[in-house]
Amino acid sequence: MDSAAPVIVEHANNNGYKYSSKKRGGWNAAIFIIFVEIADRFAYYGMYGNLFVYLTSVLHESDPTAAKNINLWVGVSSLFPIIGALIADSFFGRFRTIVASSLIYVLGTVLLSLSVSVIPMDARKPIFFVALYILSVGEGGHKPCVQTFAADQFDDDSKEEREAKASFFNWWYLGIVFGATAAIFLVTYVQDNIGWAVGFWMLTAVAAAAFGMFLVGFKRYRKEPPVGSPITSVVQVLVAAARKWRVNETRSCMGIYYGEDDMTVGEVVKGQPGGAHILARTNQFRFLDKAAIIDNHDASTETRNPWRLCSQNQVEEVKLVLRLIPIWLSCLMFNVVQAQLHTYFIKQSSTMVRNLGPHFVLPPAILQGFVGFAILIAIPIYDKVFVPLIRKFTKHPAGITVLQRIGVGLFLSIINMVVSALVEVKRVNVAKKHNLLDNTKTIVPMKVWWLFPQFILCGVSDAFTVVGLQELYYEQMPVNMRSLGAAAYISITGVGNFLSSGVIALVQDISPKYGQAWLGNNFNRSHLDKFYWLLAALSVVSLVVYVWIAKCFVYKKIEGQETAKNYSSSYLQDGGQA
Repeated sequence: MDSAAPVIVEHANNNGYKYSSKKRGGWNAAIFIIFVEIADRFAYYGMYGNLFVYLTSVLHESDPTAAKNINLWVGVSSLFPIIGALIADSFFGRFRTIVASSLIYVLGTVLLSLSVSVIPMDARKPIFFVALYILSVGEGGHKPCVQTFAADQFDDDSKEEREAKASFFNWWYLGIVFGATAAIFLVTYVQDNIGWAVGFWMLTAVAAAAFGMFLVGFKRYRKEPPVGSPITSVVQVLVAAARKWRVNETRSCMGIYYGEDDMTVGEVVKGQPGGAHILARTNQFRFLDKAAIIDNHDASTETRNPWRLCSQNQVEEVKLVLRLIPIWLSCLMFNVVQAQLHTYFIKQSSTMVRNLGPHFVLPPAILQGFVGFAILIAIPIYDKVFVPLIRKFTKHPAGITVLQRIGVGLFLSIINMVVSALVEVKRVNVAKKHNLLDNTKTIVPMKVWWLFPQFILCGVSDAFTVVGLQELYYEQMPVNMRSLGAAAYISITGVGNFLSSGVIALVQDISPKYGQAWLGNNFNRSHLDKFYWLLAALSVVSLVVYVWIAKCFVYKKIEGQETAKNYSSSYLQDGGQA
């Protein structure tokens, strides 16, 4: 393993010239960043996990309003990373972007804690929401950069570090889940039983400690410089292809442009000597190939116009981005389902018996912790049991492809909604049996453990879909766009929450016209079960679309390789063993 002290190493570029760099990073740096991220997730989920309860019980918002406000905030928070990724890749680099965004995040937690503890009640709500959206800005720079920055700590020209990186994504996600689960159990209990102010100031202290810990590791990190705007390269290909829409390889074609001086600094292939390789030409999106065709105008000019002639490798990088867009769209319903975890699942638990013995009552939001437990158990089982078993039948190094892994999670989210609907029918029937339909402040005599399966299904489906999306967007995006790739998969959560708010608004508007409102303030007389059935039906449609898209998906191919890298990066080494 690398030590913290820098080591001088030599590299050779394509022209044979040698240059020196200070070798840092490795597991010493990556583990450090993982622990920082655990603390950051503790701070985030300690606030987010009980937000629905705070909005309804302290700020006195109605259930649908609180659900829509949370979904809106999560949506905005998940879109800011796109801006943060562009800033990191184009101007500041990942390290400096993380530093700046972490400082903003700490300031947001301070304001949030002040709004809960010292701001008068009549001015509390606007300041509270201002603080929430400051946190969104901080998350926007932190989220897309920190995971990619941690992955950057492994030198792909080192066999030892390539092997160490093979299990990085699973351990990374386990660390995040551990921090989130600990926060839900500990902070939720403090907020409900000691006080909101104490709970929020606890989160502020942890966020500040995480920021300080990150700065302490300054000399350990391998820092990649910004590579310039990746969007410019994409737009250049689209413009060049549009300008040559009449040109093809059988007419007005004088060859294909592969790069300056017949050389292309192409896609960096992990573990390959030299590092720079050319992406193989693919048949999808053939209209973009026109951007690399040399016509009479290009041949007659001494300098290349990048808005008229792009390299074939540049074209293939744009194809990589376009292939991921349909996957992005088809996974939105998964996050609509997951959005219910922090809203209506909590509301259900608040109406049920949560006693553990005669003196202890579980806070409603604490059941979210079982989602974390499910993930912490599911990922090792997936890695050590499921993959070796299924590999015997599929002969695939990773057991199943990364797209199949995502699809399994989408299927489980459908089952989740079916189970949730059935449990809600049971809860309402118990309330009706005890004449509690109009007595909304009385606990329904039904154990909260009935909700346990739907929380577990949330966690297991997350272990398949979320980790799968992380790996897919890291491996299939061009190297110079990996921060943007991280932002892209994060934004699925954001847009999914926007859609959840939209579905809630439509249900509120339409359902009263045909009888009892599905989502009303009287939770016992509402029809939450019908809302869950609606989400299940929409998820079925989404899964069918996803399967069709996945069958047509073309994985990244490198010139000279016989097959695509169509398996998870977690299993690239040692026959699939992470």
